[in-house]
Amino acid sequence: MNTDEQRPLTIGVTGGIASGKSAVAQAFAALGIPWVDADDVAREVVAPGEPALAEIAERFGPEVLDAQGRLNRRALRAIVFADEGQRRWLESVTHPRIRQRLLERLEGMRASGAPYHLLVSPLLFESGQRELVDRCLVIDVPESLQMARTMQRDEVDEAQARAIIEAQMPRSKRLAMADDVIDNQGDRDALARQVAELDARYRGLATAHTSEQ
Repeated sequence: MNTDEQRPLTIGVTGGIASGKSAVAQAFAALGIPWVDADDVAREVVAPGEPALAEIAERFGPEVLDAQGRLNRRALRAIVFADEGQRRWLESVTHPRIRQRLLERLEGMRASGAPYHLLVSPLLFESGQRELVDRCLVIDVPESLQMARTMQRDEVDEAQARAIIEAQMPRSKRLAMADDVIDNQGDRDALARQVAELDARYRGLATAHTSEQ
């Protein structure tokens, strides 16, 4: 994490696709903890009128835009997850812009009064956003469950779901980098119990974090 002493404790929340990061963030929110979602910011930086969208359309052509001039995510996803070079190029265009906006949003949460806050990001480790947080919470589910959830939620076939998962950090490596882990195979009650336990721990860490400043 950067050395800004006035910034409250920041917990990075990550996990593979369809692991349940948003559900975890909502459970923390029910306990009064705010969050910034890197996926929301990623959508903002490719909105109509944004420079990143113009660069993407110039590279991939009009087929990655819909009739309203917005990004056709399904068309772009089919391209970049079939070609690592194209995916790397896309990341080089979007990641710096996402990082800058995340910094601005985290700065804006200083006034929330919460003891700590969350940065929810699927690419916390891969994109270097790890540097923006004090502690990393990984939401973990087996790959078979990821596959099933991704195919149902995103209406993609098995091959595309597998390509997305394989493009992400391996589960074992993600777990090795975690400070804390939530097992999200169970129901909402099981998730809520784990979040409540972590919230108590993080509140204690936040107090210590403040006293060290």
